[in-house]
Amino acid sequence: MTYVVVARYRTLPGKEDEVLALLDTMAEASRQEPGNRQYRVHRGAEDPRTVVLYEEYDAEADFDAHCATGHFQDLVLGKVVPLLEHREVLRLTPRGPKGAAA
Repeated sequence: MTYVVVARYRTLPGKEDEVLALLDTMAEASRQEPGNRQYRVHRGAEDPRTVVLYEEYDAEADFDAHCATGHFQDLVLGKVVPLLEHREVLRLTPRGPKGAAA
């Protein structure tokens, strides 16, 4: 079973490019982690201050390990979060056929 995280950020005015550059660095490092299947950064087409991350891991424990890495602590918590107006993180598990857990 995979484990998915969707994070929605709203940047402070004028900080979009700075946040995106930091997240590009974060994505590169995160894709090298054990258990990481995907780490994608999306920018809002209508509102450039909206940034959405789509992350997929083999298991919840892999995401927890991701949050404990030095690059997460430094880049996301130390540099990105202070540039945000809003941050929402959704932790999701996929569902199989007919609504049954996969």
